[in-house]
Amino acid sequence: MTGLYQALYRKWRPRTFDDVVGQAHITETLKRQVATGRLSHAYLFTGTRGTGKTTCAKILARAVNCEHPVDGNPCNACPSCLGIESGSILDVLELDAASNNGVDQVRALRDEAVYTPAAVRKRVYIVDEVHMLSTAAFNALLKILEEPPEHLMFILATTELHKVPATIKSRCQQFSFKRISTGDIAARLAYVARQEGMELRGDAAELLARLADGGLRDALSLLDQCAGPDRPIGEQEVLDALGLAGNLETAGLMEHIGGGDTAGALETLARLYSAGKDVGSLLGELSALTRDLLVRKTAPQGGAALLTGGYDETTMRRLSNQFQTVRLVQMLGLLQTTIADLARSGSRRTDAELCLIRLCDPALDESTAALNARLSRVEELLAGGIPAACAVPEKPLKRPAPAQTQAPPPAAAPSAPVREEDRPPWEEERPPLPDEPGEPVGYEPGPAPQAASPEAAGQTATGGAPDRGQPASGGTPAAQPDLWPGLVAAVRKKFPAVYPFLCNPSAVEGRLEGGVLTLWVKDEFTKTMVGGPHILEELGRLASAQTGGEVRCAVKVGKASPPQAGQAAPAPAEHDNLDDLLAFGRQFDNIIIQE
Repeated sequence: MTGLYQALYRKWRPRTFDDVVGQAHITETLKRQVATGRLSHAYLFTGTRGTGKTTCAKILARAVNCEHPVDGNPCNACPSCLGIESGSILDVLELDAASNNGVDQVRALRDEAVYTPAAVRKRVYIVDEVHMLSTAAFNALLKILEEPPEHLMFILATTELHKVPATIKSRCQQFSFKRISTGDIAARLAYVARQEGMELRGDAAELLARLADGGLRDALSLLDQCAGPDRPIGEQEVLDALGLAGNLETAGLMEHIGGGDTAGALETLARLYSAGKDVGSLLGELSALTRDLLVRKTAPQGGAALLTGGYDETTMRRLSNQFQTVRLVQMLGLLQTTIADLARSGSRRTDAELCLIRLCDPALDESTAALNARLSRVEELLAGGIPAACAVPEKPLKRPAPAQTQAPPPAAAPSAPVREEDRPPWEEERPPLPDEPGEPVGYEPGPAPQAASPEAAGQTATGGAPDRGQPASGGTPAAQPDLWPGLVAAVRKKFPAVYPFLCNPSAVEGRLEGGVLTLWVKDEFTKTMVGGPHILEELGRLASAQTGGEVRCAVKVGKASPPQAGQAAPAPAEHDNLDDLLAFGRQFDNIIIQE
C-alpha cells in the first residue's frame, strides 16, 4: 500500500537557508548570526503570504539547536534537527495566534518559558499570525520579551505589521520578506517539475509565476492543481485547469471596450462563461490588463519593469492608443468596485455584464470619474480643432409642439420672401423617432437646398442682370448688408453645433467687402468653433451662389469697422435661445430635450 500523497508545497518546503528562494537579504543575515553566535532573543518576520516567513522560522529554530551546523545552516541529520522537524522535541513549539489569542494562553506560555529546555540548547516559540493577539495578550507578552532568560527565543510572524503594537516591534529584530520575482518562481517551478517527473513548459511556468503574485507556496499549489497524468503542462492546460480566459481573449475583450462594441463584449463574455470560465477571474484579468495600460501611459520610460509581462509590445501599443489616461482610471475603478462586490452578488454573471456595458458606453456610468473621462475627451477634441458635436453621433431629439397662439417671427429681410431655411424650428419637420418609419436613427440631413427661384437668387424673372447692383458671374460682388442672415439660415441644418455661434451677433458678425466674407468673432474660442475649413468652404460657396461672384471667407478676432456713409449696417441673424440649448444637449448622449 502506497503512502498518502503529500502536497507539493509541503514536500518541497526548504530545509536550509540556501534553499529559500528570493530572500537572500534575510537568509544571509540569519546564517551569519547563527555562525557567529550573535543571536537576538526575539525576531519579527513580516511580509505577504507564501514568501517564506514560517519556513525561515523553522530553519532558524533548527539552526540554533543543531549539533553540527554547516555555515549557519542546520545539518538536518543530528538528533536535535530530526526531533525538531518531526515535532517530538517539545522545547520548540509552534503556536497559532489566531486560535491562541487570549491572555490566559499567553500567561501559561510565559510561566512555562522560564524553565530550561530538556533536550536542546534553546527553547524556541514560533508564534504565527501574531497580529491576532488581543491587547491584553500583547501586554502579557511584553514583559518576557523585554527581559527573557538566556535559553529563550521568540520568532513572531505576521502578514499585517500595522496591527502589531510599537512596543512589541521595538523589542524585536524585524525582517521584511519581499514578494518573490516572477523569474525566481518560474525557475523553482521548473526545478520541482523535473524532480517530480512532470513536463512543464516555459510559457506555463511563467503564467503560473504571474498568477502566484509573488508567493511561491501559491505557485506550487497551482502547479499541483494543473498536474495531470502522462501529459505535458502548457499554457492552455493551465488556463483550462484554473478556469482562466487567457491573454488573447482578454485583449480581444479590451478591443471591444475600446471600440464601444457592447454586443461583441457581451458575446465574448457569454462564450467564455459557457466554457466554464469564472467571471471573477475574467474581470480580474481585465483589471490587470487595464492596470498595465495605465502604467504604460503614465510611465512610458521606466514603467516596463512594473508590467506583468503577459502581452507583447504590439498588442499593448494597439490597445494603448484606444484609451486616454482618465478613461483608464475610470475603467480600473469600475472593475475594482465590481470585483469587490461579486462576493455579495446575487448574480455574478449579471453584475459582470453590467460592468462590461458601462465600460463600453461611458455615458451609462454616472460616476464622477466617468463624467471626468467624457469631459477630457471633449477637451481633447476641441484642442485638436474638431468640434465636439462631430465626435458624438447625434440622436433624434423631440422638439416641443408649437403653441396654438404662437406666430412665426417675421423674415430677416422684408424685401425678400420667406425661404425654407428661414423657418423657425417649430415649423420644421422633426426627424423620425426610432419606432417610426422613415430615415434610420442617426440620419443627418444634407445641406439646405439653394434658392431655386430667380427672385431668391437675386435675379430678374427674364434672366437679366443680378439685383441690388450685383455684377455678373465672375465679377467682384458688392457689399450686401442683408446677405449674412440668409447664409446663417442656410447652414443651420448642416452645422447644428456651430449655428448658435453664427446666429449670435455678439459672438460672430459677417461682413462682405471686396469679394471677401469676413467673420469677425469675439475671442479665440469662437474662432476655433466657427473657423473650421469645412465651415468656411460652405459659407463661401453659398455666398458665391447668392452674389453671383467669387467669394472667399476669412475669420478675424475683433470688431468690424462701422459701415461707411450710405452703406446700411448688416441685419443681425435671428438668434433663438432654444438653439443654444439644443446644441448643448447634442454633446451629451444622455440628455434628451422634450416637452
